Amino acid sequence: MRVQVILTAGLLLAACGEKEPEAAGLASAAPFSPVYEGVETRLLDGDLVSFSVTMTGARGAEDVTRYAECAAAQYTLIRGYGFARHLRTVVDETAGKWRADAVYTISPALPEGSRTIDAEVTVADCGISGIPTV
Repeated sequence: MRVQVILTAGLLLAACGEKEPEAAGLASAAPFSPVYEGVETRLLDGDLVSFSVTMTGARGAEDVTRYAECAAAQYTLIRGYGFARHLRTVVDETAGKWRADAVYTISPALPEGSRTIDAEVTVADCGISGIPTV
């Protein structure tokens, strides 16, 4: 009889710990199947650069923003610089197509500000994550 009580208590505790993703406040675990549709780069002025990226299959604004960051990092390296500073990103989604328009400054030395990226490290991370660059 004692074993049955312990098993029943264990099953009750296990059942309490299990929650559906939505009930736990988590997004569903749908497969992530991004399609990166391209990058348009515009040199605005000297070290000021705009990146327009488009993708489908994004889970949200963070995915398309990360795509723009990867493009900015690779462009920074192409231009012979090591760092970029994020200025702004505008994200739009229409009928499943995500677009981001991001502006960065690029520089050979670490710029001031809290929204800076080390281009070499970021490009390596993008490669590991499977996010294409310029």
